[in-house]
Amino acid sequence: MSDSLDRLYQAVLAARDLDPATSRTARLFQQGPDKMAKKLAEEAIEVVIDAVARRPDAVIRESADLLYNLTVLWAAAGVRPEQIWFEMARRERMMGIAEKLPKRPKAAKTRSNSRRPIDALEDRIRKLV
Repeated sequence: MSDSLDRLYQAVLAARDLDPATSRTARLFQQGPDKMAKKLAEEAIEVVIDAVARRPDAVIRESADLLYNLTVLWAAAGVRPEQIWFEMARRERMMGIAEKLPKRPKAAKTRSNSRRPIDALEDRIRKLV
């Protein structure tokens, strides 16, 4: 998979200076990191909603969009895929492949209403975008 993302990253770099009228990638670069981040958040939200709704075909499509937009944001931030692979390898050495580094424990939250967890998630997501 890293080969595919490496190729996608190279394609993003090659397209960033094309005509924004014909290139979605060039248009995102022209619009700047705020627009890139918003697009990434929108795609992540769509993946989450489709996963919760148990629509695997939609999760696949939206995940491809998510990876594209993540790669665009990496390029804009000057982050190279190999830096991500290095960090993943470092974490695997420390914690195992399925774990990420522990964060400080958060204070326990109490549920103040009887809404479904997905409703609260969707509300929080809408505020982001």
